[in-house]
Amino acid sequence: MAGEITETGELYSPYVGLVYMFNLIVGTGALTMPKAFATAGWLVSLVLLVFLGFMSFVTTTFVIEAMAAANAQLHWKRMENHQEEEEEDSSTASDSDVLVQDNYERAEKRPILSVQRRGSLNLFEITDRVEMGQMASMFFNKVGVNLFYFCIIIYLYGDLAIYAAAVPFSLMQVTCSATGNESCGVEADTKHNDTDPCWGPLRRVDAYRIYLAVFTLLLGPFTFFDVQKTKYLQILTSLMRWVAFAIMIVLALVRIGNGHREGHPPLADFSGIRNLFGVCVYSFMCQHSLPSLVTPVSSKRHLTRLVFLDYVLILAFYGLLCFTAIFCFRGDSLMDMYTLNFARCDVVSLAAVRFFLGLFPVFTISTNFPIIAVTLRNNWKTLFHRDGGTYPWVVDRVVFPTITLLPPVLVAFCTHDLESLVGITGAYAGTGIQYVIPAFLVYHSRKDTQLALGYRTINKHRSPFRHAFWVGFVLLWAFSCFFFVTANIVLSETKV
Repeated sequence: MAGEITETGELYSPYVGLVYMFNLIVGTGALTMPKAFATAGWLVSLVLLVFLGFMSFVTTTFVIEAMAAANAQLHWKRMENHQEEEEEDSSTASDSDVLVQDNYERAEKRPILSVQRRGSLNLFEITDRVEMGQMASMFFNKVGVNLFYFCIIIYLYGDLAIYAAAVPFSLMQVTCSATGNESCGVEADTKHNDTDPCWGPLRRVDAYRIYLAVFTLLLGPFTFFDVQKTKYLQILTSLMRWVAFAIMIVLALVRIGNGHREGHPPLADFSGIRNLFGVCVYSFMCQHSLPSLVTPVSSKRHLTRLVFLDYVLILAFYGLLCFTAIFCFRGDSLMDMYTLNFARCDVVSLAAVRFFLGLFPVFTISTNFPIIAVTLRNNWKTLFHRDGGTYPWVVDRVVFPTITLLPPVLVAFCTHDLESLVGITGAYAGTGIQYVIPAFLVYHSRKDTQLALGYRTINKHRSPFRHAFWVGFVLLWAFSCFFFVTANIVLSETKV
């Protein structure tokens, strides 16, 4: 997410890219979705989920089009630089050679409007991995670039706060038990308070904060260094994720089939829409990582179709996960982290499976936390960077990592309400990244492309939603959602 042009990386097939994109989108947000579904009602939830999935697909095509436009500008500049070098080399040629060379260069240096269609299309090949920060620098003014980084930073802070709360919350739920039977963790029909006992004189909230402290001490130091996710670690966490999701869906279906259906979700409950909206936006987030996902795809001929197929599969998966959850469990018994509903003895008799599902977020989130933290730290550096300037060692190695780590840990210390954390992060920063930034990127990239390359130049990766109406619609929807969520929060607080 840092604002630079990075190496493309090892190429992979379009279908491998489809799997990577699926894995990127289906993450922690999916675990908080069942409770949000149950709270808002199944029909409202289904309609909103499909609509937000469609809107995310629209803005994904916007980002891909902007990536192609950025690549076209880079390719065109390289062509111009190459031609200037050729002109310098030809300055020592004989008069006859110069004449031949001039004729050749006149043919080669025709205006872009007269470039053959095939040649102009090749300009838009996505071969350079242009990160979103670099695209913002290319297409936005200084204010726009700063707002872009501000939005990214707020989103990453929300991400880290969710991760910092999810791990100790899962550990607390699995290891604390009011009945003393720690192997069962979460009991059926039991609603725990933070003040309930955990181990002897220690309360549940005390255990949560102890786990948070340990989590911070173990993973926080990585923020002060450079770290990246290895290929094998990515494969391992992806495998664990799909095993966990498959087990939960199968167990829920088996319980429903055996007549243990507990859930009777309402058709609609508009009081739950605020959190549902934020959770769904968060659960479709991928726009910020598209450059690293799309650029290495070896063949991009049917890229839009593959992305559409990905969204259809993700919608089907979210629907299956949420509907099995809300009909298997009562709405008031669904946990913020859906995996914790399977830490009950009456749901899963095998202790190994209970612990695997209960602690699943601990394994996967713990591997992601350092990477997100380093990404946030680097974005802080980029935001304040000045050309030719360097940071003092204390600022670079102490100040930036500290301002990266402290705020999310403090938020997690104050609350472990994961549904609200995900909802607020998705509703505000998520709206900016998923709707506002892609809409402005594609709008300005189209204008810049027309000015630089001509009005008849066709972007081969242009969005199917190429009419200006769609840009306006996305922005109108984003600002409407922003005001709706804000008004809902204010009204809710006023009632309280």
